[in-house]
Amino acid sequence: MGIAHNRRAVLIRGLDTDLRQSAIFITFALLAVLHTWPLASDPAHLSRNDNADTLLNEWIVAWVGHQAPRQPLKLFDANIFYPEPRTLAYSEYLMVPSALGAPLQAVGASPVLVYNLLMLAGFTLTGWAGWLLIYRWTGDTWSGLVTGIILAFNAHTLTRLPQLQALHMEFLPLALLGLEQLLHAGGTAKRTALIFAACLALQGATSYYGLVLTAVALTVGWVVRGEHRHVGGILLAASIALLILMPLYVPYLRLGQVRPLDEVAAYSASARDYLATPARVHFDTWSARFFGGTTALFPGVIALLLSSIAIASGIAVRDRRARMALAFGIVGVALSFGPALPGYGFLYRIVPPLQGIRNAARFGYLATIAAAILSGFAVAWVRARWGSNRMTPALITLVLVCANVDAFSGPIEYVKAESVSPLHGRLRDTDAIVVEIPAYPPDRVFRNAPYLLHATQHWRPMVNGYSGLTPSSYAQHARDLARFPDDRALETLRRIGVTHVFVHDRALRDWTDNETADAVPRAAGLELIERDGDVSLYRVKK
Repeated sequence: MGIAHNRRAVLIRGLDTDLRQSAIFITFALLAVLHTWPLASDPAHLSRNDNADTLLNEWIVAWVGHQAPRQPLKLFDANIFYPEPRTLAYSEYLMVPSALGAPLQAVGASPVLVYNLLMLAGFTLTGWAGWLLIYRWTGDTWSGLVTGIILAFNAHTLTRLPQLQALHMEFLPLALLGLEQLLHAGGTAKRTALIFAACLALQGATSYYGLVLTAVALTVGWVVRGEHRHVGGILLAASIALLILMPLYVPYLRLGQVRPLDEVAAYSASARDYLATPARVHFDTWSARFFGGTTALFPGVIALLLSSIAIASGIAVRDRRARMALAFGIVGVALSFGPALPGYGFLYRIVPPLQGIRNAARFGYLATIAAAILSGFAVAWVRARWGSNRMTPALITLVLVCANVDAFSGPIEYVKAESVSPLHGRLRDTDAIVVEIPAYPPDRVFRNAPYLLHATQHWRPMVNGYSGLTPSSYAQHARDLARFPDDRALETLRRIGVTHVFVHDRALRDWTDNETADAVPRAAGLELIERDGDVSLYRVKK
C-alpha cells in the first residue's frame, strides 16, 4: 500500500512538473507572437526581406535543409560565389535552426515561412530556457518567468530579427545550468558532463558568436565561483564539445580569415548603444536619439531596477550563481568596447576565437543575460521575504506586465516577401551554372541577396552571392560583367562555365542605362529561353 502510494505521488509530481513546463512553453510562444506582431498574422508572406541578412539566413536554412540529407559531405560547398569552394563557411551555419526547419521545408513550406517560424521558435525556446534556469536555481516559477521575458525580449534581440542566430540563444542558459549541475554532480559526473557537452555543442552548431558568448559566460562564471571540483568533468565536456564541433569549424580554419582589429573597432560598442532600445515606451520618449551605433543594448528599466535590488540586497555577491552572472555581465560590457578596452588587443592575439569576432558590440548581450538572471534572483528574494503579504502577487504580476511593456516594440514593420519567378524552377535537376544580372560589385554585394532566395528554386551553382565574406574571384567577375552583354562579359561567362543567365530588366536599367538593357535581347551570344514579366532566362551560346 505504501509503495503504491509513493508511486502515485511520484507520478502526480511528474505530471505537475510536465504541465507546468508545457504551460510556461505555451506562454513564451504567445509572448513571441505578441512581441513580433503582426508577423503571426501572415508568416508566409510578411518578412524582414528588406534586410539582406534575412535573405542570407533564409537561404542558409534552406541550403542546409536541402543539402544535408542528400550530399552531407558537400554541405559546405554551397551554391553561391561559383566557382569558390566551401562558401557556406562565409557566414554562420545555423545547423540547429536548419534541423528544426527541415521538416517544414520537406512538406513544401517556403524559405520565408520556415524562417519566420524559426524566428518565433527562437524567442520561445530562449525564454523557456531562461525560465528553466532560474526555476531550477530558485524553485520559483514567477522568478523564472521574469528572467525568461528579459532574456528573450529585449533591445538586442528585437533589433536583430534579420539575424536568426541571435534569437536562438537557448543553449546558453542550459549550459549555465549544466555547469552548476556538473559542479555538484558527485557520482553522476560523467553523465552530467555529457549533457553539458551537448549544450555547448548545440550552441556552437547554432552560432559561432553564440558559442563564444557562452564560453565567456561559463569561463568567467566558473572563475568567480572559486570552485574547482570536477575539473576533469569540465575538461571532458569541453573536449567532447570540441570534437563534435570540429567538422563544422575546420572549414572556417581552412578559410584562414581573421578579422583585423581596425574592423573590430568599427563594430564595437559605444556608451550610446546601452541607451538604445526600439521599445515603444522608450523609443518614442527618449531613446530614439541614441540610435545609430553598432547595436541596441539597453537591458530595460525593469531589468535594471531588479538587478539593483539583487545587488543592494547582497544576493549578487552571496549567491555563487548570481555572482557568476554579475561577473560575466561586467566582462561582457567591457569586451563590447573592443579595441577601445585596454588589453583587448592582447586578448585578441592570445585567444584565437576572438579573431573571428567582427562585431564586438554583441558581447554586450551578456549584460542583458546577466540582468535577466539577477532579476530572477531579486524576484525570488522578494517573494521569500514578503510572500505572505497580500500585495505581493499583485506586485509580481505588475513586474511581469512591465517587463513586457519595457521591451514591446510592436507593431513591427514588415514587408511583403517578393515572389520568386517560376523561371528559376526551370533549372532544377539540370547541370546549369547560373549568373543573375545585374551582378553587383563588392561594395554593393548586399544587393545580390534576393538572388539567394531565387537560388532555392534550383540549387544550381551561381556566380552571384552575398555573405559575411566576399571572395576576390567574385570581385573580378563583377568587374567583367559590369557592361553585360558586351564581349568581355560573355567571354568571362564562357570561360568560367556559366550556361544560363537570368536578366532582371528594370534592375539592369536602374543600375546601368537603357542602352545596355536594350542590347541584351540583341546579343549574339545569348539565346532567349523564356520571359516572365521583368525576368528573362537566356542560354549562353558556346
